Amino acid sequence: MPVLVEAGWGGVVQAPWSITWTDITSRVDQVQGVAISRGASDELSETQPGTATLTLDNQDGALTPGNPNSPYDPYVRKNAPIRVSVAHYPPRTGTAPYPLAQLTDDFDDGVVDPGKWTAVGGSAEVEGRLRQPLAATVARHTSMREWSLAGSQLTVKLCTVPAAGGSSSASASWYVYSATSGSRLRWSYNPLTNQLRAAVEVGGADSGAATFTYSPIDHAWLRVRETSGVVVMETSPDGWDWTVRRSAPTPAWVTTDMVQIEFAATRTGGTADYIEWDCLGARVRPRFWGTVNEWPVTWAGLNSSVTISATDLFKRLNRQPALRSMLGMEVLTRDTLTGRYSFPAVYFPLSEPTESTSAGDVIGRGASALAITQVGAGGVLEFGGDEVPETGETAPTFTPAGASAGQYLVGDLGPQTASDSATWLEHVQVWIKTSTPGRAICGMHDPALDCQLVLALNASGVLTVETTQDGSALTISTSSSNNLADDAWHHIVYDGSAKRVYVDGAPASGTLSAVSTQDIRTVYVGGYRGGRLWSGQIAHVSLHLATGPCGATYATAYGAVTGFAGESAGWRVERLARYAGVESVTIHGTTHDPIASQGPAGASVMSRLREVEATESGRLYAERDYFGLAYQSRDLRYNPDANSEVFTISYADLEPGLELSDDDQKLCNEVEASRPGGATQTVTAPASVLAFGSYPQQLNILKTSDNSVTDAAYWLVSRYANPAPEIREIPIEAYTMPNYLDILDADISSYFTVYDLPVQAPAASARVTVEGYTETIAEGSHLIQFRTSASSRDSVWILGDGMYSQLDYTTRLAY
Repeated sequence: MPVLVEAGWGGVVQAPWSITWTDITSRVDQVQGVAISRGASDELSETQPGTATLTLDNQDGALTPGNPNSPYDPYVRKNAPIRVSVAHYPPRTGTAPYPLAQLTDDFDDGVVDPGKWTAVGGSAEVEGRLRQPLAATVARHTSMREWSLAGSQLTVKLCTVPAAGGSSSASASWYVYSATSGSRLRWSYNPLTNQLRAAVEVGGADSGAATFTYSPIDHAWLRVRETSGVVVMETSPDGWDWTVRRSAPTPAWVTTDMVQIEFAATRTGGTADYIEWDCLGARVRPRFWGTVNEWPVTWAGLNSSVTISATDLFKRLNRQPALRSMLGMEVLTRDTLTGRYSFPAVYFPLSEPTESTSAGDVIGRGASALAITQVGAGGVLEFGGDEVPETGETAPTFTPAGASAGQYLVGDLGPQTASDSATWLEHVQVWIKTSTPGRAICGMHDPALDCQLVLALNASGVLTVETTQDGSALTISTSSSNNLADDAWHHIVYDGSAKRVYVDGAPASGTLSAVSTQDIRTVYVGGYRGGRLWSGQIAHVSLHLATGPCGATYATAYGAVTGFAGESAGWRVERLARYAGVESVTIHGTTHDPIASQGPAGASVMSRLREVEATESGRLYAERDYFGLAYQSRDLRYNPDANSEVFTISYADLEPGLELSDDDQKLCNEVEASRPGGATQTVTAPASVLAFGSYPQQLNILKTSDNSVTDAAYWLVSRYANPAPEIREIPIEAYTMPNYLDILDADISSYFTVYDLPVQAPAASARVTVEGYTETIAEGSHLIQFRTSASSRDSVWILGDGMYSQLDYTTRLAY
């Protein structure tokens, strides 16, 4: 069966790199197969969550949720990671020497193939794997000498490694032998040191060999290959994405000798154990990566099975709660920094509604709420007042009777933050607005008042940092900021590592004399220890702990005051993905227009991503090989040609059911387009309106200029005022095709051509763009139903080009 199904028992999708995958392919119902759906129905529809459905054998109860006897308990549960791939074994063709890539064995039939293996000592095919014991006698599994490595490759899956078992020496190796003794490529595993070694040996030695600690996650697959005068030895976690471990100029024997493959294992003393290999020569193509929705166990008499459904990353994104403002999300997520570690310890947005008497922390590491505290007589503190621009979130207003009479906020940072502050360095962010200088913004100290940190404005409205680390009087460091008591919102960042402050996104000091505090516990907002009570607004107070300077990075949150308006669509997609906790984002294409603000709170991350996608006529989808997102700009589809085709296929090789469509499903000849804060404009195609009547459409997009809105509207009308006939569904039995792997490489926005169409077709061939597909992978079958659109619809005008400058045919201006 070509399918490879793996479950990530106990893994969490937020850390996909840490998942150990278990092969459960042997449980798959090969008759029903695996059904997968991906992409959109057409180019005007949004991509849908990708799904996979398959039935698994549960005769031993291992896939019964809650079964304590299951080897996978307690991880047979909803949202368990799962991935589906195709493991294709190329057939051997021609005469010797055969390309090494054609040496294949899935080890599934329990019988050693004498046509491939000439010497077998101690090896056996067990439960679909090649098993070799590590004992005093060397176990060998040796191929015929009839293969060529030149321009070829070979992969194998390393399933099980042996334990040291008290041996004095032990090793398990995979060799590519030349005709000369000791000249070879060698992958070896040492169970005593838990290390892999990649070597290009001459005389049995390689001074440049790469040795590294084995990881069952990162080194699940091994590969050797030769290309363009270089031999390469690589590892992979999935058989798809490879990391080079050792490379060297191609030895002369690679181009002259027929090579031989051998698996060998031995140990001296200790307890016998074994190593297991699988999927020799498999060419892997990922088809699905997601999480299991349910594990419904069914019985038919005494037989038990589980028919599971799984969904890709889109499901996780669709169920996330509404986002905070972009400002708030920057506070929560701006903590993945190269070369250091940082995290938000406490965050008080201060956006509680009117009549609230306290303000809560949203991080959840044990900090108490900030309580309104009275000092002296008079004064008031009211929540639900002025907003920081572009947030949609209110801020409290502090109105004291005087510097020492009124109300401010006091809270306990909690024991966890107090403990962490002894090791990590403090970074503070806060937004302020006031017309009264000489007041304290916020401060914190330990229970003994030995360590204190205060941010304040001096009598001139200039930002100061006040600290002590030994209980002595506070040392005041004055920054180079302007007067911040100007009744405007300002963003302040204090970097406790670099001892610098940043105001409104820019550094506002040289190095301060401030020192780091420790064991901080009590926090004040809007004053400090009963004095210098704030008059004005304070919002979004946060404390981050870090191992190094982070102030410059945190200062970029000032851009949230404009909702990061004007940043490119590609950057916006990456920013929104970060808000959703998705670290892997691939941006395709080069045309990424400026995007307007999406600053205010309340929308979901998926709706915001869709707004960017619609604004840019782009394509957003979940990856099929990883827990990540991909975004394609519209120019990725411009002017498809033969060089960009993934494959071609004859009409005679298609499954029955090809249909040419010519209807008004996509027709659009009148667009009313608008943008936030801009004009509403109408673009029409009069000839189309005359011929077909009005087909109107509303277009509300996040452009930053009216001209960009007009361009987007013209782009839509020029493509769909009179859509040409097109093929929308193309069924292919891919498994029987000689270009099977090329067909599997087709993904969203890929092109392919169907040629030799029937004489009744408008042309002999049709180039189409993939919008999505459904597929069923079963024993000896891989049926793919591609959902397609006409590629010519994305052609744009190129001056002087023989194909793309034809008047009234390919004169569409690029947008």
